[in-house]
Amino acid sequence: MTQQQILSVLLVAGMMGAFLWGRLRYDVVAMLALLAAVALGLVPAAEAFKGFSDDIVIIVGSALVLSAAVARSRIIERVFSKLSSGTASTQLQVPLLVFTVAIMSAIIKNIGALAMMLPIAYQLARKDGKSPSVFLMPMAFASLLGGIVTLVGTSPNVIVARVREELGGKPFHMFDFAPVGIVVALAGCAFLSVGYRLLPRDRRGAVSLDQAIEIKDYLTEAKVGPKSALAGKTVDALKAIGGGNVEIVQILRDERRVKAPLPDAGLRAGDILLLRGDAAVLERVVAEGGLDLIGKDRPTQKDDALDPDRIAEAIVGPDSVVIGQSAGDMALHARFGVNMLAISRAGERFSQRLRDIRLRAGDIVVIQGDEKLLPEKLSEMGLLPLADRLVPLGSTRRVVLTVAITLATVATLAAGLAPVPLVFFAAAVLLITFRCVPLREAYRNIDAPILLMLAALIPVSDSLRTTGTTELFASWLATIGAGLPGWAAVALILVAAMAVTPFLNNAATVLVMAPIGAGFARNLGYNPDAFLMAVAIGAACDFLTPIGHQCNTLVMGPGGYRFSDYARLGAPLSLIVILLAVPMILLVWPLR
Repeated sequence: MTQQQILSVLLVAGMMGAFLWGRLRYDVVAMLALLAAVALGLVPAAEAFKGFSDDIVIIVGSALVLSAAVARSRIIERVFSKLSSGTASTQLQVPLLVFTVAIMSAIIKNIGALAMMLPIAYQLARKDGKSPSVFLMPMAFASLLGGIVTLVGTSPNVIVARVREELGGKPFHMFDFAPVGIVVALAGCAFLSVGYRLLPRDRRGAVSLDQAIEIKDYLTEAKVGPKSALAGKTVDALKAIGGGNVEIVQILRDERRVKAPLPDAGLRAGDILLLRGDAAVLERVVAEGGLDLIGKDRPTQKDDALDPDRIAEAIVGPDSVVIGQSAGDMALHARFGVNMLAISRAGERFSQRLRDIRLRAGDIVVIQGDEKLLPEKLSEMGLLPLADRLVPLGSTRRVVLTVAITLATVATLAAGLAPVPLVFFAAAVLLITFRCVPLREAYRNIDAPILLMLAALIPVSDSLRTTGTTELFASWLATIGAGLPGWAAVALILVAAMAVTPFLNNAATVLVMAPIGAGFARNLGYNPDAFLMAVAIGAACDFLTPIGHQCNTLVMGPGGYRFSDYARLGAPLSLIVILLAVPMILLVWPLR
């Protein structure tokens, strides 16, 4: 080995050790590794930041925006809720999520399927008071398993098909992978349905500021319009939208007040409802019920802005000018150009209308106003911003547009009409442009630490190739495989591809290993198809680290996983894949 090859191996080994050590955050480790690679001359300074333009970074970032838009629309949630009715236990929820993700991953690219299903996992976790970690890693692994079933499910399959064509044959077609892929995917998903118990129970996703200071007792008011989905329905129907987590304090109808209405009480057009609950639930009820949030119709900014309304939470300060006054008394919109959408007061349950509540020091209010002017207006009123966090109350959902863009994305990916990064990027841009997801929310959902880690690792891992280290290992592998029987040679190629993937991206793994596999076959007089299939499955099935595949990376932060957690669930799953894939490959793709 040359000095550069030794250094590249030592650097990657040191980086993996730092990941396992866990004392430094994963993005910091990756950036330190990048600096070390440049300092050692393994990565040219001019190429140090090429990872930021890599397809993987674009795909992951765009997929996170797509996931945020899908979550806002609750498209998949509504469909999934019908499938999951009566499945309140983890033992039933995990298999349902796992198999659903696997099936979707066979139709569209696996990271897209995973991104679309993540909001469902978050919702189930919040609803049952669980950590999302119980769902996320099994779902990520299931997306990898589902991806091996079809040509479009994962990148390695596409590249292997191209390599087969370049070697003088025909490319693999859409369902050539299915006989082997279906068996492996079914067995793998069956294992994940029970194997999730191997994961540590104490993992918690990164707690956002939103979660840390979540306020669960807001009062707001909304009107039942003539076109509302709740007009002519009952109180029970409204509570069902909010999952039973919303309370109707009273109904104002024709100058009459109906306090604490019964579940079967009817709702009419023109009714004003005083609602209590957390901001997210209230927003869901208003949006899906077709209610008109009182006060929101008073404009504070141009309607065509990408982020038209800034919604902020603020505490009424001890010297605030609003103390002792109500929103109606001080003509809040006329005087300050803002709307008060909700209020919360510790230890008190309001029964009067929002505009009539006299504010006190310590009250928490939700204020809507112009993006640029809101901080100044809050200061004028003596309101202290609680936090710069996302409050969904008062936001607008564009469900039809979200559905249309999502379906167009899925269709384009399935048909292979455009490069995958471009498709995801276009979807993210369109969702933002048409305000399916507010600009501020889109930026909040892009996980910067994950993207930084990916961007830094790409040139570091590529140093194994540029220094000739991968070719050296490949020659050693060829020497070992030359003396093995056919089935063992196939198994060796599959295991080698699976072992290499954590250090290279899966596309690079295929490009390195596919020619080796084909060379094996020719030297031994075997059909190369079996070896190419082994490479495809091995490169697609990285279950041991969070860095080998973007799906694993995507769930690392939200799941609160450590580097070593992946092997706890991934090692037995990898063994299952090896034990099933090798005989299935030999059955479907005979060696002679």
